[in-house]
Amino acid sequence: MGETSVKRMPKVGETASLTLTITDEMVRRFADLSGDSNPVHLDDEYAAKTRFKRRIAHGMLVSSTFSKLAGMQLPGPGTIIVSQETRYKAPCYIGDTVTAQLKIVSVREDKPIIKIENSIHNQNGDLLTEGEAILFYDPI
Repeated sequence: MGETSVKRMPKVGETASLTLTITDEMVRRFADLSGDSNPVHLDDEYAAKTRFKRRIAHGMLVSSTFSKLAGMQLPGPGTIIVSQETRYKAPCYIGDTVTAQLKIVSVREDKPIIKIENSIHNQNGDLLTEGEAILFYDPI
């Protein structure tokens, strides 16, 4: 697995990012796992008739990248998302390459609580999501 955790309380202003391409397989697997088989995600003909003109990824699939980013990079293993507010600004299409970014905005060392701001942009720089989250960080 390799070394992924900072294993210390992060500092205000620290950032991390993760880039990945949203694939058809990811969307179909997420539909199977979540039970959300909305045809706008899975059916090309249906999606072509929508305002999006083609299939879009589940918003929750795209925003779930923060779980990997926080849990594996910053702060790292031992991180639990306590709350998350996400505002969806634009659709993510199958084949988009997205970059999730988080920034530490406050740290409570008396309770291992961290507040982050987060965003996701596509390969064109379009803002897809933005929000905030509260993390509990308890590394071993």
